[in-house]
Amino acid sequence: MSTVAPPNARERLLPMLFGFYPAQVLHTLVRLGIPELLADGPADVGQLAARSGSHPPSLRRLLRAAAGLGLTSATGDRFELTEAGRLLRAGVPGSVRNLVLLFNGDAVWRSWGRLEQSVRTGEPAYRQVVGQDPFEYLAEHPAEEAVFNEAMSEATRMSAPAIVAACGLTGAPKVVDIGGGNGTLLAALLTAHPAALGVLFDTPSGLRDAERTLTETGVRARCEITPGDFFAAVPPGCDGYLIKSVIHDWDDELATRILRRCREAMPRYAAVYLAEPVVPTDAGELDGAGFTAMSDLNMLLCTGGRERTEAEFRALLASAGLACESVTRCAPPVQFSVLRAVPTG
Repeated sequence: MSTVAPPNARERLLPMLFGFYPAQVLHTLVRLGIPELLADGPADVGQLAARSGSHPPSLRRLLRAAAGLGLTSATGDRFELTEAGRLLRAGVPGSVRNLVLLFNGDAVWRSWGRLEQSVRTGEPAYRQVVGQDPFEYLAEHPAEEAVFNEAMSEATRMSAPAIVAACGLTGAPKVVDIGGGNGTLLAALLTAHPAALGVLFDTPSGLRDAERTLTETGVRARCEITPGDFFAAVPPGCDGYLIKSVIHDWDDELATRILRRCREAMPRYAAVYLAEPVVPTDAGELDGAGFTAMSDLNMLLCTGGRERTEAEFRALLASAGLACESVTRCAPPVQFSVLRAVPTG
């Protein structure tokens, strides 16, 4: 019996097929500095080409494509940023500039080009492409690490209010953010809970911009900055251990090691708050753009980690001596859940 594809099947497939086109338009605009050059208003192609070191006719073609994507608008030969295009600038509210540089940059771009290899072998392509694991590479390349850290902050700014709300903290807890980077999430938590105290814990390089972030958000006086290695030990004696977008970077063995360090450090009354996407049991329940499934593939390709189902998280926590008490889905459109776990035994 022959089957006929639904009328819209081709229309759904073609944007997927050509999805890398707009991704590279975004990346090239940012790499050329075009959003910053248009920060003060419209400019013509000749001016932009001279200031960005570009070939004028080719830049015109790029800007025309950007206009088609709704990133720029044109009047004759003069272009300006749209509301969406302004988010490609550095430092503006809602900026995604560093996310564009990270996820469309050379290492991740080439790793995704080897998806078939990783699916066949189960091994991350990143190591074959770069010659090192991501965190080893970043530690030796400060400029790329700065982009990574700021990209993580851009992503966290989008989700922080919903994650803080899902944690359901009350009173005046002392919370340590494990692998908290520059403190974007912890600053949001301390701002929402004026009586709370914080400890920001990460590697020395991960904490590089923490002083500035915590000071600018007005919470520095309530927060300790503590460098360390979460595979070895984490700060003891806190009420809450907040871990966002860390566990998915690692396989089960290393993820369990991080959670065990938390279990060893935490008092009996304390809790772990694990903020991660949770993979639905039914693939039909995946979020609109398949964010969680795509993030899972990115972990396969880049870190060797994975996104997990609720059952897998519960098993992982149990292996570290922790019992999952609740799973709270963050308010849409944030694609995270917060799993609250307490010590067992």
